[in-house]
Amino acid sequence: MAPLYHGWMPPPRTVVVLGLVSMCMDLSSEMTHALLPLFLVGTLGAPVAYVGLIEGIAEATAAISKLFSGVISDWIGRRKPLVLLGYGLSGASKPLFPLAQGIGAVLSARFIDRVGKGIRGAPRDALIADITPEDQQGAAYGLRQALDTVGAFGGPLLAVVLMLATGDNFRLVFWVAVLPALAAVALVIFGVREPPDRPLPAQHQPFPLRRTELARLPASFRRTLVIVAVFTLARFSEAFLVLRAQDTGMAAAWVPMVMVTMSFVFAIGAYPFGLLADRLDRDKLLVVGLALLIAADLVLAAAPSWPVVLAGAGLWGLHMAATQGLLSAMVAAAAPGDLRGAAFGMFNLVQGLALLLASAVAGLMWQAAGPAATFLAGAAFAAAALVPLLAVKC
Repeated sequence: MAPLYHGWMPPPRTVVVLGLVSMCMDLSSEMTHALLPLFLVGTLGAPVAYVGLIEGIAEATAAISKLFSGVISDWIGRRKPLVLLGYGLSGASKPLFPLAQGIGAVLSARFIDRVGKGIRGAPRDALIADITPEDQQGAAYGLRQALDTVGAFGGPLLAVVLMLATGDNFRLVFWVAVLPALAAVALVIFGVREPPDRPLPAQHQPFPLRRTELARLPASFRRTLVIVAVFTLARFSEAFLVLRAQDTGMAAAWVPMVMVTMSFVFAIGAYPFGLLADRLDRDKLLVVGLALLIAADLVLAAAPSWPVVLAGAGLWGLHMAATQGLLSAMVAAAAPGDLRGAAFGMFNLVQGLALLLASAVAGLMWQAAGPAATFLAGAAFAAAALVPLLAVKC
């Protein structure tokens, strides 16, 4: 159940700053990510299966990094140093994309970028829980996600403008993407603050990954991990939305509009859904999120043209808005305060490994049976995941 709701309060300043940091880094990342599948397949000659594999490896790498960075932030009692290290690594990876001459170079750049994402993710999310009252955490995670997603649709939109202005110059767009990444790092340095009353751990603090420490995580947290795994297996990388648009005849310069559409809907919906997560039954919101994913997959499977792909991308974004902040709030509510970093690390590890499997299978299925079969399989798995949630609520 959601925590009791006591009225709207303005979010803590650091939550807003972390949202702006996420916005700048996502602006940078999505300028690159929106074009990377086309760059890999069209410019570097990679098979489509490699796209799914690279995306899956990248996200799994981030997930593994999140586990250990979250644990370390609990152990040392500080979140900001790891947040700064993570954003710094991602920023340092950005120049490697325009310099890449082969698939291996792109994989290396994505690896460094995702290690950075992994290092910052769990400490950042734990820091939000540290500084936000429990009955406002859904809104706090929704706000950070909304600002993050403003960057996620602004990046592809800027990529479209630059591609049109430069005659499809992928490498120039990748160079421009370096600038907002630098702004994100500066915001962390000068704007993020630890809670002043957070106590330092004892000198002989047990390492959070010890069995005795992990045993303190409640059954509600383990249930949340199962839900995360099922959700993620039903939702592969958004790179396949980009490839679907190209498959329906959309010009390369306009393909980033798929990510613009998805991210715009995500950004608009994330904060309102976060407010709902503080007021309504969270299991019911999970059912809504899965139903939206099924609808998105069915539309994308049947899409005869790129406008229909944009409609499917919008439904995909609405699914993300309904579920991503909600799942973070569920983790924050279930985990003890001194194990929040470890809890968010495990949450992201499960999510990343499931995304690795889902994206790799989707890439192979795309090559073997085509795009329609890939999205129909996603819809079938999401429908299967919906059954136990409906059974519990009935």
